[in-house]
Amino acid sequence: MDSGPSDKSRAVALALAVVLGVFGAHRFYAGKAGSGILMLCTLGGLGIWYLYDVILIAGGSFRDAHGRLVSRWDPEDVQESSHLLHAALDEIDVLRQEVGELSERLDFTERLLTRGPDAGGSPSDP
Repeated sequence: MDSGPSDKSRAVALALAVVLGVFGAHRFYAGKAGSGILMLCTLGGLGIWYLYDVILIAGGSFRDAHGRLVSRWDPEDVQESSHLLHAALDEIDVLRQEVGELSERLDFTERLLTRGPDAGGSPSDP
């Protein structure tokens, strides 16, 4: 048994279970041909096994033929969304640094303005 997530899509498994679950389509998709044939012959265990599997898949507890959880809604998008998340976090860090620099400049400018003309030694003073 492998403990990592399955490469099968949970969304596909759930759609197959809801539409063709009494015939075991989701079990064939997950590589469980033996239990898929049993579901086909018993019409989803007279509906009880079918309902049980729909609940398992919807809850994220359904396993494929290798014992891995079918938990990812769309496995191909997981890699892409991971890269997008890292890019977004990098962009947020850059923006945070820029805002920090602007805040320092604003603070410096406010200190200069609150000093007033009396505090500074300008060249026009006698």
